[in-house]
Amino acid sequence: MKKQTTRHKFRFIKGAHVLMIFCSAGSYAGDKLIGTAGVNSVEGSAGGGIVPWAVLSGYATDDEWGASVFTSNSKFDDYSLNTIGFAVNYHDRLELSFSRMTFGINAGAKDIRVNVAGAKVRLFGDVVYTDIPQVSLGIQHKTLVDFAIPSSVGAKDDSGTDIYLTASKVWLDGIAHRTVLLDVNARLSKANQIGILGFGGDEDNNYDWSFEGAAGIFFNRHWLTGVEYRQKSDHLSAVKENDWLEVFITYLPNKSLSVTTAYLDLGDIAGAEDQTGYYISLQGVF
Repeated sequence: MKKQTTRHKFRFIKGAHVLMIFCSAGSYAGDKLIGTAGVNSVEGSAGGGIVPWAVLSGYATDDEWGASVFTSNSKFDDYSLNTIGFAVNYHDRLELSFSRMTFGINAGAKDIRVNVAGAKVRLFGDVVYTDIPQVSLGIQHKTLVDFAIPSSVGAKDDSGTDIYLTASKVWLDGIAHRTVLLDVNARLSKANQIGILGFGGDEDNNYDWSFEGAAGIFFNRHWLTGVEYRQKSDHLSAVKENDWLEVFITYLPNKSLSVTTAYLDLGDIAGAEDQTGYYISLQGVF
């Protein structure tokens, strides 16, 4: 157990060190307002920690390119989830992303790795400057590198594709004259635990719709706090799956760097009950 925990910490520290080197160069991050790009979710798409938002990664406007890199570490009672990835933004219209999620089991079993390749298109609206929300359409293709454990609990496939529609709106003069963010998503998926336990199962092998949402408020230009909720479906009779909840706080010293820490409640995962813990993520934007 100790060796595995040390390995996960090393991965996060190594990724964080790379981010700090890039950000120390003072890279230009784009012309949008600070904080309106969100961060990178565990699946790579721009948004919060567990929910993608309609915004695209980075601060690029319609005549600019943007990019971001990130690393995150989540630690729960019986498991851990470590991610590293990147995203690019073309003219504030198209986002392409990639994430490698590594799910660790504290009891010493083999890690489960998932690759997530994503794309998101802004359909219409702007998160700040239009009366209507910004609306985007996203797709995430997920591929398991390690299928032995998911197969043993009844998963049918080692890959699957999520499609989601997301709407986000920021009010600069919102509650108590603070900047306020709201986001709502509809996702079509048959992923088990976002893909960690494969796709489809003996209970249900169909694609299901689920709801996701986020709300946040800025204390000032550099501090954001909020909550995220992610509905989940049950495809496996052997293991129960619960909805996810996150309470987060993000610090943005400048456009090139963000630090997010959060409390997560993931419910039951792979037979282990009441999985709660912390999440920390570093993002560099260029």
